[in-house]
Amino acid sequence: MSSTTAATRFSVLDRSRTRAGRPPGEALRDTVALAREAEALGYHRFWVSEHHGVPGVAGSAPTVLAAAVAAATRTVRVGT
Repeated sequence: MSSTTAATRFSVLDRSRTRAGRPPGEALRDTVALAREAEALGYHRFWVSEHHGVPGVAGSAPTVLAAAVAAATRTVRVGT
């Protein structure tokens, strides 16, 4: 009988939340930084939540944010 070990793949979901008194661009930069950190820790996937026009969330186009995350990372898979 052979034994196999299945590796658990972990993911991150980020909403790119804005903070009171801070510019929205900071939230976007924080999302990219989080994606880089998740990649460095070996996470498999980084999800950007769908949030079209939701108050308190930076940006209105998750696909654009996902593209920025993908451009800043090399191995983590990016999705919305």
